[in-house]
Amino acid sequence: MARDSSATKARLLDAAFSEFAAYGIAGARVDRIAENAQANKRLIYVYYGNKEQLFDAVLQRALETGSESVPFDAEDLPGYAGAVFDHFAAHPDLTRLVQWKQLERPETPELVAQSYRAKLEAVERAQAAGLVDPGLDPADVLTLVMGLAQAWTGEVGGPATGGPAAPWPAERLARHREAVVESVRRLIRPPQPEA
Repeated sequence: MARDSSATKARLLDAAFSEFAAYGIAGARVDRIAENAQANKRLIYVYYGNKEQLFDAVLQRALETGSESVPFDAEDLPGYAGAVFDHFAAHPDLTRLVQWKQLERPETPELVAQSYRAKLEAVERAQAAGLVDPGLDPADVLTLVMGLAQAWTGEVGGPATGGPAAPWPAERLARHREAVVESVRRLIRPPQPEA
């Protein structure tokens, strides 16, 4: 029975991810989620409480999956930014989910806050080791690195816009990725002593 409930929960989270990415929290319909998960609608309330709590569970799973797929590396922020770019380009629904979260639920969940604090500490260590410009506030470094890594995903006609547009050609993705990596490399470069 536990195996069946785990499978049902997974189907509900998958269906909810697609629903929330497409419609946001306000536009998402529990009936559609249940139908697409081939589950009883009542189970959403049993397992997750309400639609907002289901959204939180979907977001938490997406964040955990992203952290596992793209581990944070403060000692190689350009490489990290490139990996984040790759992850979002490969998962355009994730970009839409994050955009809906920012629009409809701008508060920061504790899971995100904990992850952010750990990343700030890692950036501070990288600054102390001379790998990242110590003149930049660690919070600015993180914000700029993530902003650069995700900048192309929301571009009109980009991977996250959905619709009938064809995916970007590989050479265009590679060009954008290199721009992200090089921009982060320049951003974090410690100042060089004047000759």
